[in-house]
Parts: sequence; structure tokens; C-alpha cells
Amino acid sequence: MDTGDAVRDLGLYLAHVGINAENAEDARAIAATFEAIFGLPVAHTPVSVLSGTFVETMAGNGRGEHGHLGFHVDSIPEAEAWLAARGVEVDEASRRLRGDGTTHLVYLKPEVAGFAIHLTEDE
Repeated sequence: MDTGDAVRDLGLYLAHVGINAENAEDARAIAATFEAIFGLPVAHTPVSVLSGTFVETMAGNGRGEHGHLGFHVDSIPEAEAWLAARGVEVDEASRRLRGDGTTHLVYLKPEVAGFAIHLTEDE
């Protein structure tokens, strides 16, 4: 059976790595370290601190034992169908919608090595 190639079929690439911090203060400190080492700009969201587009440090209660991996796909509906054909389910409770009702982000049910995995069309 041809399992396909997600990079070719879906435009898959690693968008960012998510790190689970203890709290908001810890998240800010982690982001400050990435800024000091690589010069990555720091941006704050209500639930995380971003280090450029590479790292999202969750300010407590992040998914996954160790964190998460955010994968870009060109089309979430196409990626969901592609994954479903391979027996991979999405976690419907994690689905985040845009104002127009389309999916912005959705996590997969399986974790890999303690990392939650989500799909996004963001870069």
C-alpha cells in the first residue's frame, strides 16, 4: 500500500516547536533566552510567548507531556482526509475556527514521544 508523502501531498513542514513552561514568568524567561541566543523577536499572546516563528512557549497548561509540534499544511480539510485514510484521528475538542468558520488549528489524537501534534495553515 502506498502510504503517500505528506510533504508532497499536503505541503507539510514543521511550522514551530511548542515548549511547555511552568507559568507565564517561566515562558517569558525561555523566550528571552531564545532572543539572547538567536535574536528571535519576542511576541506575547494570551496563552504563550512566541520566539519568532520558530518556538511557542506555552505559559502553563500546554498540550503534550513535553510540548507540541505545529505542522503547516496547505489545506487542513485535505490533510484531515489524508490522515483519516491512514487511520489517524483528529481531536475535535481542540479544533479552533476562524471568523469565517474554517479551521485555523486542530490537534491529532495520538501524541508522539510526549509531543502533541497540531496542524495549521499558518506559516
